[in-house]
Amino acid sequence: QVQLVESGGGLVQAGESLRLSCVASGHTDSIGTIAWFRQAPGKERDFVAAMAWGGGLRSYEPSVRGRFTTSKDNTKNILYLDMNNLKPEDTAVYSCASTIQRGILSARVDDYDNWGQGTQVTVSS
Repeated sequence: QVQLVESGGGLVQAGESLRLSCVASGHTDSIGTIAWFRQAPGKERDFVAAMAWGGGLRSYEPSVRGRFTTSKDNTKNILYLDMNNLKPEDTAVYSCASTIQRGILSARVDDYDNWGQGTQVTVSS
């Protein structure tokens, strides 16, 4: 079993930046892909970014590409999401998720079987 705990959310103004963290623990050697999703009020959970747990491959949702970057601290098993030039439409609960799948970088919610509790990001205009 893998446990995921996010942190770093908050209230910022449009144009500002935030860094989210996701600490992975437990059987982290079973992780193939780790990803960020977000869910705005009244909407479905949407894909944000994914990367291979071993590093290298990354995938981004088009609306965040060029503004968001996901990276990983291999020594601490922490996944980061650096979010720049934030927009009000980025307001959502951000969650990290993992799957044993490798090499696919799936954007589908159903492909991920371990989820964190989420962290709220609010961007004011």
